[in-house]
Amino acid sequence: MERLINKYAAKLIRAGLCDPGEPLVAGLDDELVWNREDDIRPELERLFKLLSINSLVCARPAEPFQTIINHLADKHPTVIRPQDCETRTFLHDLPVAPEFSARAMAEALRRRKSVIVPHPEGGRAVVACGAVSPEQGFVFLSSVCFAGFVLFFSEHLDETRKGLAKKDQVRAFERAAGFLPEPVPAAPRLMSGPFLSEDEALAAIAQAGRHTVDLGLVDSYFGNVSYRLGDLLYISQTGSSLDELEGCVDPCPMDDSSCAGLTASSELTAHMAIVRGSQARAILHGHPRFTVVLSMDCGLADCPERGQCHVRCPGRRSVCGVPVVPGEVGAGPLGLARTLPPAIMAPDNESGAAIVYGHGLFATDHTDFNRTLETMIEVENACRAEYFERLAGGGGA
Repeated sequence: MERLINKYAAKLIRAGLCDPGEPLVAGLDDELVWNREDDIRPELERLFKLLSINSLVCARPAEPFQTIINHLADKHPTVIRPQDCETRTFLHDLPVAPEFSARAMAEALRRRKSVIVPHPEGGRAVVACGAVSPEQGFVFLSSVCFAGFVLFFSEHLDETRKGLAKKDQVRAFERAAGFLPEPVPAAPRLMSGPFLSEDEALAAIAQAGRHTVDLGLVDSYFGNVSYRLGDLLYISQTGSSLDELEGCVDPCPMDDSSCAGLTASSELTAHMAIVRGSQARAILHGHPRFTVVLSMDCGLADCPERGQCHVRCPGRRSVCGVPVVPGEVGAGPLGLARTLPPAIMAPDNESGAAIVYGHGLFATDHTDFNRTLETMIEVENACRAEYFERLAGGGGA
């Protein structure tokens, strides 16, 4: 347990989500183990008596996330409702507690996977817990930061467009924008394909996933990656860490003759449809933040499908030359398996990529993962530049 709590405390810092020395992580094995001392531990320890949990993470996010979470919690003092896909699927909403007390935190954590609370030393903290492993708290805290980022920048663009941005909003935006890291750097050179053996394909998949996480192109470690080798599609398992894919990739026959797909990514059907209908071998899916923000920026206030944009969109949209499509996770009537492949395979789509509303970008290539990672970086940097251009133009899409 000690190894796990230290591992996920370090991952929060390495991801830029927390400053060094900030994450407070606990795990319950034979006894309760913490990664470090802190005066707030006694109140947090009460949660283990009030809830059926075995792990907990508490931390004030690093900038710009601290400014973002502080502002959103002031603006939405009881519950924050992001609209990105990951929040809709896993978090649903982000409760805000009025005080740093076990009672208030437990009330929220009985309903949700995380809670935003005032920290005794100032600012807001995120408290997240897990019933299985400290990994769960790491994931939920990461996802709160991602969801807050997307909502904050989306709301500011929309309210600027409508002339509703208030002074405190503008101040928070200027502060948060000042803490943004530099645009994503050029992609490192990855293994060259086409790959001819299972070992090569697995190594290339793990390498692509690791760099996608290291470059900050995902929410937590979410995303998926696949490679077609002959009659098999090798794809990351559902819930697997993109930066730790060794042993977490399933070989799925193209004719659906195996049950391996039961543990494969929930987006297996979409990957299968793409490789069956095109020359693509490699598929990489991540959640670049500004790409997600702009995917949700339509500007059509009178659209009859307003509020259902993530599953229905009556128009044909694109961002920075890449098509944007709706779609739910899975193979249902409104699933990605139906909406994503046609967009990627469209004759006029030269990017070999598509963006799913509120969800992220899927990039493909017929050889290896070099171009897929380059595409993700290029699109994210273009979306970041486009975001600030729209803002300077009054928010117009």
